[in-house]
Amino acid sequence: MAPAAPSATARRVPGEEGTWVFLFGDMLVFGAFFTTFLVHRGAEPEVFDRSRHTLDLAIGLANTVVLLTSSLLVATAVRALRADARALAHRLFVGAFCCGLAFVALKAVEYTQKIHQGHTPGTNDFYLYYFILTGLHLFHVLIGLGVLGFLIRQPGRADLTTRRWMVIEGGACFWHLVDLLWIVLFPLLYLVS
Repeated sequence: MAPAAPSATARRVPGEEGTWVFLFGDMLVFGAFFTTFLVHRGAEPEVFDRSRHTLDLAIGLANTVVLLTSSLLVATAVRALRADARALAHRLFVGAFCCGLAFVALKAVEYTQKIHQGHTPGTNDFYLYYFILTGLHLFHVLIGLGVLGFLIRQPGRADLTTRRWMVIEGGACFWHLVDLLWIVLFPLLYLVS
């Protein structure tokens, strides 16, 4: 029996309204952090540029690829679930979860490298913001892994009601927010001079 998925052609906002209030609020908080970072960067451009060059661009790029891949997997999983391809949706959600774990592992390696090199939040303002921004983002990734864990179980449910679909879509949107935040953080911290 096909799930009670909302029509793919109907024009509507996915998920629940409350989800979007949370997502926009979260984006506003990160926007305030990004703005504060840019103001301090403008006040100390040499310190920020010198510190930026100590970051591992390969790890930052790998994290970007991992999160972009995970978002693609989540979007494809939701589409597969709508088409009642439950086994495929399950595998895609598992793949996205594994990408999330890879992000956490890469971030742990990067943090360990930075601390062993003597770069801590007390080093300078760049590193203070680096650890605050990436730490807050990592916290979102960890929450997102919990969300993905929930999504992994959904293809096995017999009762995918309209309400359940709203929760699934909201969870997928949260994971996409995690990806979007990194898409801003990566160039802000690793690339912009």
